[in-house]
Amino acid sequence: MYVDAVHSGLIADLSPERWTTLCVLASFMDEDGECYPTQDMIAKRLNISRESANRRIKKLCEYRWQGKPLVIKERRRHERTQQWENTVYTILPISQLAIFGNEPETLEPSGV
Repeated sequence: MYVDAVHSGLIADLSPERWTTLCVLASFMDEDGECYPTQDMIAKRLNISRESANRRIKKLCEYRWQGKPLVIKERRRHERTQQWENTVYTILPISQLAIFGNEPETLEPSGV
């Protein structure tokens, strides 16, 4: 986590529930910001029901900071069978979370 997340006002605007959900989701991300946890995995790490985890993920994916999403959710289909295979979450650099030396996006203060 980069300190700009605090100083820009992002964390204050995000709310504790979305911030916690983002941090849990980020614990699964790779160097490209992609993560593949199941809702059950997320729920277990948040110590909430799967249904509650689903609602939290939805709110997080709908959230915008400076007009930009922090997380993009994409459902992918299996190439051969075209059945839904998994959900991929991509944590974007504006989230101020990075791994393996990647750099976050520079944030402008929100006047907080």
